[in-house]
Amino acid sequence: MNICVFLSAADLDDRYTVPARDFANRLGKAGHTLVWGGSDTGLMKVVADGVEEAGGRLVGVSVDFLAAKARPVADQMVIARDLAERKALLLAKSDAIVVMVGGTGTLDEATEILELKKHGKHAKPVVLLNTAGFYDGLKTQFRRMEDEGFLPLPLTDLVFFADDGASALAYLEETVSARG
Repeated sequence: MNICVFLSAADLDDRYTVPARDFANRLGKAGHTLVWGGSDTGLMKVVADGVEEAGGRLVGVSVDFLAAKARPVADQMVIARDLAERKALLLAKSDAIVVMVGGTGTLDEATEILELKKHGKHAKPVVLLNTAGFYDGLKTQFRRMEDEGFLPLPLTDLVFFADDGASALAYLEETVSARG
């Protein structure tokens, strides 16, 4: 399975890097491919290193203005013209999406993927990996959107909130295999 992971390229502390490395090891050991933003810095590097060390493949999609930070060696590396093309390529190359901790870029990617799913433009499973409660506020906001009629379908049809990498990967494997 090709799993797109949206996440930060910032250097973060152990409360984020340790669970990210665990998820990456699980992904690699299961023989999956990481599809990610291609950066060789921060949390992106932690996850790419973990997947590679565990035997998984790496498919990066960087963007022209960040190409200097792209991982020098990956199974495949594509340089997109802009962020819109990058997001489209990441989605096209993946079977499932995991959103890990990140800043405004990660939030932009997550909301666009969910908006596309809401409108039936893809049916890929989406997981928000809620490491250390990072997405608790967003989860509350999504529930309010659902409760007040802003979502045309149940929140559970849009996104699965996972507290750890094991439950995130188990959900993806079960969901993708059930779809055949």
